[in-house]
Amino acid sequence: MSQPWTVVVPVKRLTAAKTRLRGGVPGVPHEQLALALAGDTLTAVRACAVVAEVRVVTDDPRVATTARLTGARVLPDVAGGLNAAFRHGAAGTDGWVAALTADLPALRPAELAAALAAAQAGPPDVRRFVADAPGTGTVLLVAPPRVPLDPRFGPGSAAAHAASGARPLTGDWPSLRRDVDTADDLAAAARLGLGSASAALTDGCRTG
Repeated sequence: MSQPWTVVVPVKRLTAAKTRLRGGVPGVPHEQLALALAGDTLTAVRACAVVAEVRVVTDDPRVATTARLTGARVLPDVAGGLNAAFRHGAAGTDGWVAALTADLPALRPAELAAALAAAQAGPPDVRRFVADAPGTGTVLLVAPPRVPLDPRFGPGSAAAHAASGARPLTGDWPSLRRDVDTADDLAAAARLGLGSASAALTDGCRTG
């Protein structure tokens, strides 16, 4: 039987989030779009049956409000960037913990559950990760109980996680792998099927 998960999702202040996507949906304010991407990600995570707790690390009040509406716990951001935020969010957990990016607006709860189940089916003392669609970044990093998360997110993070001893997880999880950094990414996510908040903003708009 699968054990419950704590999922950590850092979200930048919306003024600084998803800068490469700015202007990607004509007529839609950038901060509103960034908030929708994060909101749809959190909604999908909370709908995943094996997730017991979601911890959102953010200093943005709009993100905090959205996160609480999904049932997530909000923690204040810390200095040091994305990896510091992941470590902060994972602190104090005594079970399985997952670090997830906040830009997965097409995420399907069943795909996340399948990836988490695959992680628990592996060695009990090894971190695992899921690479993004291009294969160079990371969308999900997981750690078993009593194993430090040790996140290495950033450019080339898939290779960095592998070099740190984490093992790749592979599966048919297109919505989990489809993070959104650019207008082309958003168009690809739309083809998979966006969550309701992102779909409402992009419906009828050309996204690349």
